[in-house]
Amino acid sequence: MRLRLQLLRELVSELGSIGVLINPDNPNAATDPQDLRDAAETINMKLAFLEARTPDEITQAFAGFAAQKLKAVLVNTDPYYLGRRDHLAELAASHSLPAIYSLREHVAAGGLISYGASLSDAYRQAGIYLGRILKGEKLAELPIVQPTKFDLVINLKTAKVLGLKIPDRLLALADDVIE
Repeated sequence: MRLRLQLLRELVSELGSIGVLINPDNPNAATDPQDLRDAAETINMKLAFLEARTPDEITQAFAGFAAQKLKAVLVNTDPYYLGRRDHLAELAASHSLPAIYSLREHVAAGGLISYGASLSDAYRQAGIYLGRILKGEKLAELPIVQPTKFDLVINLKTAKVLGLKIPDRLLALADDVIE
């Protein structure tokens, strides 16, 4: 989470408070806000949280971020938001709000930038795990597997629409750049 906040800071020169979109129905909503506050405090940032669990609430949240004159938005990790990635990208663009996401799929749909675990790698790991179970290994004896591959993805088309210059350093670090 801290890295996503730092990436936003590099992208937006006059970054004051940033908006955080969070789904209160997601179990992570209980712990993620405090984790984000802790991360923001270490890099001297302020956060404005808005909750959204429906398409209308998402639309209202982005209007709220724009009304508060926030400079950027962090969209919290949520499967519901992944399913509404086109809507999220459209709202971020229509309100001229640079937004960071946790999955590359958001950027492929027109979002600006993402940093997070690779879904394709997670699916591959799940397949390996399932294969071990099907070969007779006991689930209780298998190690806990955590993500090992993280992707930084940047959409230059969206950056151009938002009038942002992506620093060369970030372009060099990116795993994928959409032109």
